[in-house]
Amino acid sequence: MAEQDLNQLLKVRREKLANLQEAGKDPFQITKYDQTHHSLEAKGLYEEHEAKLLAGRAPVNTDGMDEQAAKEAVNADYNERREIMDASPIKVSIAGRMMFKRVMGKASFCNVRDLEGDIQVYVARDSIGEESYADFKKSDIGDIYGVKGYLFRTKTGEISIHADEMILLTKSLQILPEKFHGLTDTDQRYRQRYVDLVMNPEVKSTFIKRSQIIKEIRKFLDGRDFMEVETPTLVSNAGGAAARPFETHYNALDEDVKLRISLELYLKRLIVGGLERVYEIGRVYRNEGVDTRHNPEFTLMELYQAYTDYEGMMELTESMFRYLAETVCGSTTIHYGEHEIDLGKPFRRLTMNDAIKEYAGIDFDEVDGDEAAKKLADEHHIEYEAHHRKGDIINLFFEEYCEKNLIQPTFIMDHPLDISPLTKKKPSDPSKVERFELFINTWEMCNAYSELNDPIDQRERFAQQDANAEAGDEEAQHTDEDFLNALEIGMPPTGGIGYGIDRLVMLLTDSAAIRDVLLFPTMKSQKD
Repeated sequence: MAEQDLNQLLKVRREKLANLQEAGKDPFQITKYDQTHHSLEAKGLYEEHEAKLLAGRAPVNTDGMDEQAAKEAVNADYNERREIMDASPIKVSIAGRMMFKRVMGKASFCNVRDLEGDIQVYVARDSIGEESYADFKKSDIGDIYGVKGYLFRTKTGEISIHADEMILLTKSLQILPEKFHGLTDTDQRYRQRYVDLVMNPEVKSTFIKRSQIIKEIRKFLDGRDFMEVETPTLVSNAGGAAARPFETHYNALDEDVKLRISLELYLKRLIVGGLERVYEIGRVYRNEGVDTRHNPEFTLMELYQAYTDYEGMMELTESMFRYLAETVCGSTTIHYGEHEIDLGKPFRRLTMNDAIKEYAGIDFDEVDGDEAAKKLADEHHIEYEAHHRKGDIINLFFEEYCEKNLIQPTFIMDHPLDISPLTKKKPSDPSKVERFELFINTWEMCNAYSELNDPIDQRERFAQQDANAEAGDEEAQHTDEDFLNALEIGMPPTGGIGYGIDRLVMLLTDSAAIRDVLLFPTMKSQKD
């Protein structure tokens, strides 16, 4: 559309608003509307009512009739059914955005879209009055209406509302796009999510399902006696994960602070305090790149349970994922892209070294020391940094050779000590830790530990992290003295886990990118 034409159409909309205001019909003066039903709910009520009133009534039989006779018989049957239903009408009051309008003289049709979907409205001059009908004919696509009337089924079979009243609740001063999807409009869709939600019902469905997923997570954990808590987002020491934090300055205290990268260290303090089962669903911030599975601001859930270990976390995770698939998707078999993923079967369990042995043919249990590991990396063209140790090389091999093969749910267990500074060592092999990551559809879905509760061991590992930072590792953690003090008070044996909620929503909604499940993803600012 040419810019001049668009400006003229926008001008016309403002003139219509001015005329309404002059006539004392300013829609922006309306403060509320009595909405009794939504579209899908109304249609369901009508179908139930229809089934009761027309029970046993067979469809009209037109066998052996000529075309004209068949048409008359069908019309007569429709009129009889309509008379029965109209004698016991279902009255509704809905509100939503007008997405379509067809004016036909003394009667018109429009479609109104609300939270649940679209419903057709039959608007007749004799029913709503001449003045209201004249105003309706001047309405625009995008206007928000309140509709009162009764339900009926049209001759084409569509459940509709016969309007008795049409009230303009909000005048739309912008023009909705005819299409608001596809690759060419992706950037604009994310920037103007409000338009995306209006134009694309499947987008709205995704975010409704996201809300349902979080609600069901809470319900599942409540059933296991977990307590939901809230911990600080501004912290002096951003620990609990390997990530670069965002930094800011707290004016009142004249101190530099960071946005949290994890929920872990504060939740463990609560375990020390005797709150045996805690969880938090909250935003965390990592100063990293943006891609289809990463956004610098995202939703993380972490939970900690005293007197259990990573085996207990595996059981909880498998049970929760199965529960979410059943309650949200209706089946433990889900589809993502071309893959059918079975969450009903027991999840596979595989150590990290065994996974590398299976997919890369290298047994790191037989590799002795950092230099031998780096030599293997050189031979396989695996890039690493000077400060990396054998455990880091193992992780790089896993990422290169294994992740892409992990479609069905697989627990990858027993990570190297070098990459797990907050995890208990395996008693049988101190070079490894009691840790697992769950992979589904090649993605890491969660990360869990038997939590380290030995303050002496923890101090040594923090010292190694400090050394890594000195050597140039910008994602290394730093010694947290207050957390060490908490461990010295005494933390019971504890299992802990972190879940990326956005990635979980992607999986359960078959969404291609993390931005598709974030209402307002991080975007580079546009110049005016």
